[in-house]
Amino acid sequence: QGKFTLLRDTRTDGSFLVHHFLSFYLRAGCKVCFVALLQSFSHYNIIAQKLGVSLTAAKERGQLVFLEGLKSCLDLWFGEQEEQSVQPSPLQFISKSTSDLKALFDFVQVSLTPASSDSWKGPVLLVDDLSVLLSLGATPVAVLDFIHYCRVVVCSQLKGNIVVLVHSNEDSEDEENELVVNSLCHHSDLILWVEGLATGFCKDIHGQIKITRRVSLELTGEQDVVQIYQYKIQDKNVTFFARGLSAAVL
Repeated sequence: QGKFTLLRDTRTDGSFLVHHFLSFYLRAGCKVCFVALLQSFSHYNIIAQKLGVSLTAAKERGQLVFLEGLKSCLDLWFGEQEEQSVQPSPLQFISKSTSDLKALFDFVQVSLTPASSDSWKGPVLLVDDLSVLLSLGATPVAVLDFIHYCRVVVCSQLKGNIVVLVHSNEDSEDEENELVVNSLCHHSDLILWVEGLATGFCKDIHGQIKITRRVSLELTGEQDVVQIYQYKIQDKNVTFFARGLSAAVL
C-alpha cells in the first residue's frame, strides 16, 4: 500500500517541499498527476529546470498530467459555455451550487489509472495547495471526501503515493481550514511540518521542519517517530541541520 504524505506550513512558505517531491518522483520514473492550484505551469517549470527536470518534456512523454488551477478557474468564470461543455472542468464545482469534488476526483483517477502501454513505476498524486479548494467554495467535508477517495484509489488500489500541501495557522480564525488540516494529520503516514522562526527573520536559518513518521497507524503499539531540524533554502537545494548548529550560531 502506498503512503500519504502531508506537507504543512505555518508562518512560512513550504512550497520548496512541493518542488522537491515533484522533481524527485519525475526523476524516479513515476507517473505524476499534479493538481496545481497555487501557481502557473511556467512557475513550476522554471523551478523544476533549476532542479534538473523539464516539466514540458515530462508532459509531452505522458509522464506528467498537469492541472493548471488558475487557468481552469479563469476559463470557468470568463470562458464561453460552449468550450466548457466539450470537456467538463475538474473544478466545475465553483460554477455550480454544489460543492461536490467528484469531477476533480474523476480527473485524478483517469490520469493515474495505468494504460497497457504505460511503463511508469508507480502513480503519484501531488496537490498544491489543498487550502485553495476551501477558498474556492468547497466544504471541508467535500475536501476530506475527495482525499479519502483518492487514497482508496491511488494508495490502496494502485499502490501509489499522495503528497498534499496545506497552509495552517493555529491562531487562525479559519475554522474550516484548521478542521481539514487536523483531520489530515490523523490519517497521514508522514507529516512534514514547516514553520517560520518565532524570533523572526534570520539570513542563516529560514525555518524549522518537524518530521513525524506515523508508526502508530500500523497498530504495532509503537510511538510516532518525531525529528526536528532547521533549514536554509539555497538557489538549487536546501540545507538541513540540527537546532543550534547553523552558521548563525557557530
